[in-house]
Amino acid sequence: MDQPPRTSPVTLHDVAREAGVSLATASRALNGSERKVNEAYREKVLAAAARLNYTPNLSAQAVAKGATNTVALLVADIADPYFSSIAAGVIRASEQSGLVVTMAVTGRSPDRELELVRALRGQRPRVMILAGSRSSASDGEQALITELTAFEQNGGRVVFISQNELPFRTVVIDNTDGARMLATRLVELGYRRFAAITGADDLLTSRDRLAGFAAGLAEHDLSIRPDHIVRSEFTRDGGFSGAVQLIEQGLDDIDLVFAASDVMAVGALSAFREAGVVPGDAIAIAGFDDIPTVRDITPPLTTVRIPLEEIGAQALALAIGEDTDAAVTIGSTVVVRESTPPR
Repeated sequence: MDQPPRTSPVTLHDVAREAGVSLATASRALNGSERKVNEAYREKVLAAAARLNYTPNLSAQAVAKGATNTVALLVADIADPYFSSIAAGVIRASEQSGLVVTMAVTGRSPDRELELVRALRGQRPRVMILAGSRSSASDGEQALITELTAFEQNGGRVVFISQNELPFRTVVIDNTDGARMLATRLVELGYRRFAAITGADDLLTSRDRLAGFAAGLAEHDLSIRPDHIVRSEFTRDGGFSGAVQLIEQGLDDIDLVFAASDVMAVGALSAFREAGVVPGDAIAIAGFDDIPTVRDITPPLTTVRIPLEEIGAQALALAIGEDTDAAVTIGSTVVVRESTPPR
C-alpha cells in the first residue's frame, strides 16, 4: 500500500536516519562545520538529503553560528541613482564572496534607520552597511551607536559610507575637496557669478559640498551671495523647486548654479528649461556624483565623479577583510561637460 504524502518538513533527524549516521555528523556535513567529516559519510549525508529534498533551516544555522551569510544594506532612497549604484557595487562584491544582500530604505529618517537596525540585528546578518549622509540634528545617534556596538560584540561587522563621524569602519567620500576642485575648475573656465542649490544645513554631505565649493571660490577672491544660496530637499524635486526660487529672484547676477548633487542638478535643469532659460547657454549648471544619467541628458552635466560602484565594493571589503583601518577615503575627479561651456 502506498504511503500517504508527507505533510511535515523533512528534518535533519530524517536525513541522519536515512544516511545511517549520527545527528552531529549529518549537521557537520550539511552546515559547513570547521570540523572535518569523513568523506564517505559526507557523501552518504548529501545523497540522503537529495533523496529527501531536505532544505537547511537557515534561521537555526544562524543561531548556531551566530550569523548568516547575509549582508544588510541600508540606503536612504533606492530610487536615487547615487544609492542604487552603490548598492550595485555591494551586490557584485557580495556575490563574489558567496554572500547575499538584503536591502532596506531609511527615507533619510534617523528614527527609521534606528528601527531598521534593531530589526535587522534579530536576523543575524554577517555585515551591516549603512549608506547615506549623517545629520547633525539627529537625537538618536547614541542609541544607534549602542545598537551597532552590540551587533559587533556578537560577531557582526558594521561599515558606514558617509562622513567619518561614528566609531565604526567607514568609507569616506571626500566631498569637501571634490567641491573645492570643481569651483577652481569653473573659475578657470571663466565663471565669476555663482548660485547654489543645496540640502538642509544639518545634512552633512550638502554642508561639506557647499563649504568645499565656497573654499574653492575663496581661493580666487570670489564668493556666493547669501541670497543666491537656496536650501531644499536633497532630491530631484528639491533641485527643481530650488531653481524655481532662483528664477523668481532673478538670474541677472548669476552665471552658474552649483547643485550639491546630480539628482538636484537634473531637477534644476528641468525647471530652467520649463522657464525658457536654456541650460548650458543662458545659465550654466554643475552637479556632484556623476551618476550615469547625467552623461545622457541635454546638455550633459559637468560634475564631480566619485566611483559609486567601487565605493560599494570597498565597503564590503572593509567589512569582511582583515584590514584593521577604521576608514578608507575615496577621492574624486572633476568632469567638465557641455552644461558649463567656457565663457
